[in-house]
Amino acid sequence: MGAVFVEAILPAVFSRSVAWRMLAAAILAATALARAQAPPPVIQVKVAGHALRVEVVATTEQRARGLMFRDKLGKNDGMLFVFDEPGYHAMWMKNTPLPLSVAFLDGEGRILNIADMAPETLDPHAAAGPARYAIETNRGWFAARKVKAGDRVSGLPKPPH
Repeated sequence: MGAVFVEAILPAVFSRSVAWRMLAAAILAATALARAQAPPPVIQVKVAGHALRVEVVATTEQRARGLMFRDKLGKNDGMLFVFDEPGYHAMWMKNTPLPLSVAFLDGEGRILNIADMAPETLDPHAAAGPARYAIETNRGWFAARKVKAGDRVSGLPKPPH
């Protein structure tokens, strides 16, 4: 009778164990996905004294997505890209329907250069020097405030490393 009992119970216990493992794996995957898709933190920076509300993107995945697929951006809103290392980083407008301007900044928050970018283009817009940050905002935002290369941005988060 013992062998019959084990043969009858073992498949039920095994299938429950597998089901629990699958459920745990699904919960972990959903949690990781939610974290990956969580909105980035928002801070306020001052660009040559002008307030700008920016979403901070600091991971490779966040930077790769940037403002893609967005169809609107608030008047004084933007996105702050925080790079792992200073470099001659470049931006493009793939899958980005908004006209944007980008300012590249060094590690001290000094603007290296500003470029206007046309929507849905693959043209690269590169930093004029080793950039640690970039700010994208509505096209013309910098020009309307007379912000230029050499001006400073304050309130930046510390870069990694």
